[in-house]
Amino acid sequence: MLLTGGLKSLLPHVLRRIIRCNRLSISNTSGMAEGYERANVVILHKSLADDFEQFCHANDGPLPLLYRSQPGDWKCPSLSSDSDIRADCLQYRKFEHGACTGSLKSLKEYSEQLKDMVAFYLGCSFSLEKAVQKAGIPIRNIEQKCNVSMYKTSVPCYSISMFHCNLVVTMRPIPESKLGAAVLATSESRESHGAPIHIGDPGLLGIQDLSKPDYGDPVHLHPGDIPVFWASGVTGVEAIINSCAPLAFTLSPDCTFITDLEKGTVRSSGGVPQVHCISRDPLHFSIVSAEAAQKINTLETLIGIDPGERGIRHLQRPGELLGACLALSHAGSVLVTTGFPTHCGHQPPEENDGPPGALAIAAVLQALEKQVAIVTDQRAMHLNKRIIEEAVRLGILKKPIPLLSYQRESANSALMFLCENGNPGRPRFDHLVAIERAGMAADGNYYNARKVNIKHLVDPIDELFLAAQTIPGITTTGVGDGGNELGMGKVKEAVKKHIKNGDVIACDVEADFTVVAGVSNWGGYAMACALHVLRCCETHERYLRQALGRPRTPSQRPWLPALPSVPKEEKLLKTLVQLGVRSGKTASLEMEVDGLPFYSTHSLMIEKLL
Repeated sequence: MLLTGGLKSLLPHVLRRIIRCNRLSISNTSGMAEGYERANVVILHKSLADDFEQFCHANDGPLPLLYRSQPGDWKCPSLSSDSDIRADCLQYRKFEHGACTGSLKSLKEYSEQLKDMVAFYLGCSFSLEKAVQKAGIPIRNIEQKCNVSMYKTSVPCYSISMFHCNLVVTMRPIPESKLGAAVLATSESRESHGAPIHIGDPGLLGIQDLSKPDYGDPVHLHPGDIPVFWASGVTGVEAIINSCAPLAFTLSPDCTFITDLEKGTVRSSGGVPQVHCISRDPLHFSIVSAEAAQKINTLETLIGIDPGERGIRHLQRPGELLGACLALSHAGSVLVTTGFPTHCGHQPPEENDGPPGALAIAAVLQALEKQVAIVTDQRAMHLNKRIIEEAVRLGILKKPIPLLSYQRESANSALMFLCENGNPGRPRFDHLVAIERAGMAADGNYYNARKVNIKHLVDPIDELFLAAQTIPGITTTGVGDGGNELGMGKVKEAVKKHIKNGDVIACDVEADFTVVAGVSNWGGYAMACALHVLRCCETHERYLRQALGRPRTPSQRPWLPALPSVPKEEKLLKTLVQLGVRSGKTASLEMEVDGLPFYSTHSLMIEKLL
């Protein structure tokens, strides 16, 4: 028997011959023939081959198809010069009607059956390891001299005929400071699964215990390591099990076919990727291309002008729009709140900055097929119902949005509102967005910009944002233009220092992300546009769908009509004027917001953002 020393440097055809002669004393191929591509292999009857090929194409993250053989063909000339799939792998598994009925060192005894069977060679994540190491990133399973960990997830693959299963992933611990480098290194080749499909808490994939992998060995994380998950070709094994095919063969999950192909460095078309943390509890990172991130940062710059000369540049935190929209892009259920009753001497007291921005966000979320609801003051329910009805009539919304109110009836009212039966483990929403919503100051009161206390007109919706800080899985965003809005607590010291009356009016309640704009509506328009940019970003879109299913084509973008436009916003502002909702700064019932004319200011901003 040969020992394992020196296997890293042996050429693939030499290794295959050694394996074919059954002269290796090891159980997996990790670390062998460095610099050459690996393949998982699935062998099944020719009558099932076309459906399985479609299944691979529909789930090309876990099942990148490198080669499909002809029935009875034991070679794969495009991958290797002298191979024999019956004997060139360390260990095979035999499946009958979905059950594993044996492990084999060779398939030669099944040569007669193999004449009617087709071999599929699928990309393997072992091929990624050298690229990761070249980027200066440690591979913990190689350090620990064990196989990579593999886990079944709760994420369903796209089904084709009899082939269906949940995604299987590999996990490699990566130091947090190296996440960007790891994503960049592995995104370059889709043939070996490409970029990760999840970074962070394994529970978000339905994995309960990292110490108990379904395949492979447990790999220990070092302090500062983040679990990073790649799609795995072992997904094909799960598909074979669930198909209950009469006879099929696979490789053992830790044994791969070694090809003659040198690992390439063809960059995917999605652009250079970036990694951003969008939640610390649970820990969750997202991926976006540098190009898309730059576009969103440009949107943030556009809305950051200060037409009212209030000093908002001191409140701005670059990157907050990108972070907020990445988190929203991953959210499934979003609660939006708006309403600033600054005109306490008028009826209704609301200003017209806020509702248009809230509806712009809601419209795109709705078009992206997310659940959306709006929560507002009980006294303003009828007004907001009218606004939503008009938004549907004007084509801003596809359908009415549920309208909610919140009152504090007990100490756990906020928890009961946000979570099913008050259970923090079952939140109803994953993201709360406040836009131009009156925010509670440090003394417990609510103030307009003129330092007038309007607490008697404001329901304590702030409590939902405070409670969300203690509930894992709920992220919050605040959008404002003066520092007294809900969520601006993150910049309250700057508000106190640079904003008129800031020492009194500054909101004390923080949000995870704080989007500061010259007019809050602009923040809503920018968020809508940023969500569009993210969905058009191939890098982010692949990460969102976890490399499963087929990507949307440019003609398959149903959210495009939901973006704000000058005609829609003009009609909405006219509706607000008719409902008696006034300009914030002047209390005027004219076509203006915050004292700025719609036609020469707001319409131009919408056009710039678009």
